[in-house]
Amino acid sequence: MTIFGTATGIGSWPGTEARPAAEVVVGELADAVAHLVELPARGVGADMLGRAGALLIDLAVDTVPRGYRIVARPGAVTRRAVSMLNEDMDALEEAWETAGLRGCGRVVKIQAPGPVTLAAGLELANGHRAVTDPGAVRDLAASLAEGVAAHRAALARRLDTPVVVQFDEPSLPAALGGRLSGVTALSPVAPLDEAVAGALLDTCVEAAGAEVMLHSCASELPWGLLQRSGIAAVSVDAGTLHAADLDGIAAFVEPGRAVVLGVVPVTAPQRWPAAEEVAAAVIAVTDRLGFGRSVLRDRVGVSPACGLAGATPQWARAAIGLAHKVAEALAEDPDAS
Repeated sequence: MTIFGTATGIGSWPGTEARPAAEVVVGELADAVAHLVELPARGVGADMLGRAGALLIDLAVDTVPRGYRIVARPGAVTRRAVSMLNEDMDALEEAWETAGLRGCGRVVKIQAPGPVTLAAGLELANGHRAVTDPGAVRDLAASLAEGVAAHRAALARRLDTPVVVQFDEPSLPAALGGRLSGVTALSPVAPLDEAVAGALLDTCVEAAGAEVMLHSCASELPWGLLQRSGIAAVSVDAGTLHAADLDGIAAFVEPGRAVVLGVVPVTAPQRWPAAEEVAAAVIAVTDRLGFGRSVLRDRVGVSPACGLAGATPQWARAAIGLAHKVAEALAEDPDAS
């Protein structure tokens, strides 16, 4: 049984203050899968790609007009990313201690950009995407894998509790489909071979030292690749799913792996939904997978549809609280709707 068959948040959170964010996440998700918050509103080094600057080993990132570039030596951007990551871990450790959770065995999740999205989003010195250079892609994946493994182990020691890993891969379908833009129209980015993408993901999974979930809000996920990988769970925006996705999910979860369905809105709707409404949205998906509801009890998790960086603080708290209530209701009564 995978531990991802419960409630969790995606990772990103509104605002710039780590401590109140950590307190909310621990308070709402401590007996589900709490997570280390990401606060992209802090700017450079705090967004998904910038956080990689705090994780990479023997590689570094710097800013360029279009985003981030791989550089040989760490500079101000890397130092800023490391400082903010440490602040986030300090805040989570403090909230964990205050809640009396040290050594309790409850699971915490960290997030990092996946190897394909990282290679698609970072530039080389020549201005091209790193994903266009096979050697750079391999080096980047190896550096990321080592850094994430060290980060996970360090947080597990600090909290004295199991820590699992989420790799964010919003660019995976575009990279495989040849839809990434080049520097100019005359320098298109070739589609990434699926076998190469699978090897990159498995490099990171094998190094993690814990169960790994892949998250993507993008449509057209490569379910065949994911089925062949060592990934324990996939987190998706339920609003992007089509019939082919449901077939892919069914094949993915059949061996005992999990899918986390993003069914809670990422920004506050005009009318806040009740837990029963959200549970019905989950069941509308799971009933089409061809398994009995009791079989799926431990294989379906609940989350917001994507990150909550654009939400109000009030809705962010409500959203993960709602996900938790829905997951509890489904676990207690798989026939609930």
